[in-house]
Amino acid sequence: MGDNLWIMEKGELPLIATAIHNGHFIREELKKYLLIDEKTRLREEDPYTAEFTDISDSKIIVNVSRFEVDLNRPESKAIYLKPEDSWGLKVWKEIPPKRVIEHSLKEYRLFYKELKEFLNQFVKESGLFVVYDIHSYNHRRKGADAPPEDPELNPEINVGTGTMKNKEKFQPVIDRFINDMRSYDFLGRSLDVRENVKFFGGYFPKWIHEHYPDNACVLSIEFKKIFMDEWTGEIYPEVFEELKNALGYTVKGVLEELKKIGANR
Repeated sequence: MGDNLWIMEKGELPLIATAIHNGHFIREELKKYLLIDEKTRLREEDPYTAEFTDISDSKIIVNVSRFEVDLNRPESKAIYLKPEDSWGLKVWKEIPPKRVIEHSLKEYRLFYKELKEFLNQFVKESGLFVVYDIHSYNHRRKGADAPPEDPELNPEINVGTGTMKNKEKFQPVIDRFINDMRSYDFLGRSLDVRENVKFFGGYFPKWIHEHYPDNACVLSIEFKKIFMDEWTGEIYPEVFEELKNALGYTVKGVLEELKKIGANR
């Protein structure tokens, strides 16, 4: 099942780039119950985030849509059964039968089972590891022609660290990431990179930090959708490539800081 719905690739680097909301696939038996149209669904997913994971040879890419099962929420909230679960959007014409929902929850449990086996390899080999939990977010919710949301409350890159159990230990990694991201020459200027302004991190980083409190440093990296038109889905290639380059620029420094922490254990 996991072979089609997600990819987990272990490389040499103890830095895992993940795109768990990248997916758009919904299995056939669910489609007849769906009310939400494909365009609206795509707007609430995180398209193109899988391509950000190219910055590392260790990665997790999820192909299944969050509207089938949301892996960034606890199991009890992983299926959007009510509009309040999904930003007021009505997802279903009618709630799918229990057996259909249970199929989606089996996917959820399998993902976390495989995730544990996957991360155990990094603990065994490296001791410490970093996860770039990559997402994107909308900032023009009032409409395609309406003004964007207040930039003071919507940084171009929000770094969520609110689920860390051992933040003091990994503070050098967090600081290095933010500083390197800010110092990158992004089309002749600096990026607006701030910590825990809009998002603090969801269930996926929370689960990792709970299971690997002394081994894992998960940075939940939310890119504001300045690299695309969030209403049409059109990508702006130059902006996207520069954001990807900026993210790649941080890898060396983050791994340097991780190595220092490992040496001081």
